[in-house]
Amino acid sequence: MESKRQQKYSKLIQKELGEIFQRESRPLVGNAMVSVTRVLMSPDLGVAKIYLSFLLANNKELLEKIDGHKKEIRKHLGRRIGKTVRSVPELVFYPDDSSAYAQHMDKIIGDLDIPEAPDDEEEED
Repeated sequence: MESKRQQKYSKLIQKELGEIFQRESRPLVGNAMVSVTRVLMSPDLGVAKIYLSFLLANNKELLEKIDGHKKEIRKHLGRRIGKTVRSVPELVFYPDDSSAYAQHMDKIIGDLDIPEAPDDEEEED
């Protein structure tokens, strides 16, 4: 379970990284829409696990490209939050597969052949 401090840093980093991907990293991501869906902080606040969701892009290629420019993104983050935190955490990017999993489960549930329940006859007194 995350402490209040970890949650506070997670929210701050999620907000700032979202803006960085929208504004400053446009040449890096191109026309793709990158959403920061979740940020998990280590207990010592030294590492941030960042889960990204992509729209209009090849997930694997774009994640590798973002991972290759990790230092540049961390520098942008440092400029934004440098005065409010002691040190800017190391960034580790992961793909967020929750939407794909939800679609997969929806398809499985939709394909189930569930018979309708029989109507119970109500007894009259």
